[in-house]
Amino acid sequence: MEAVAKLRNHPTSPRKMRLLADEIRGMQVEKALALLEHHPQHSATPLHKLLWSAVKNWEQKNEGQSAADASLIVKTVFVDGARTLKRMRPAPQGRGYRVRKRSNHVTIIVDTKVAEPAKAARPKVKHNAAN
Repeated sequence: MEAVAKLRNHPTSPRKMRLLADEIRGMQVEKALALLEHHPQHSATPLHKLLWSAVKNWEQKNEGQSAADASLIVKTVFVDGARTLKRMRPAPQGRGYRVRKRSNHVTIIVDTKVAEPAKAARPKVKHNAAN
C-alpha cells in the first residue's frame, strides 16, 4: 500500500527542485534519504524532510510494519510550479526590471518494492514470405 506526502508553496524554483527529484526517483528509501542528507544543494533539506514524512505516513497506514523491513522505494516524485511572486528591481535610466520569485509543489509517493513476475519465454516462430 502506497503513502503520499506533499510539500506546497516551497520558495525554490521548480527547475532546481526537479534536479534532485530526478536523482531519487525509483531509488530505495534508505539510499535516497542518505543521498539527500549529505547533498550540498539547498533544496535537499526540504526534500529530505518530505521523504521522511512519506515514510512515516506509510508506517501509519500499515500498522505493525516497519519501513526498514518493507524495502520501500520512491515510486513517484514530481515537482509542479506554484505561485510566482513578481517584484521590481531598479534598472538603468529610471526603468525597472521584473524579478520573478518562483515556488513549487512537490509530491512524493512511496511503496513497497513489488517483485516482477518472470516472463515466460515464447518460442520464436519464423514466418516465410512464400506462405
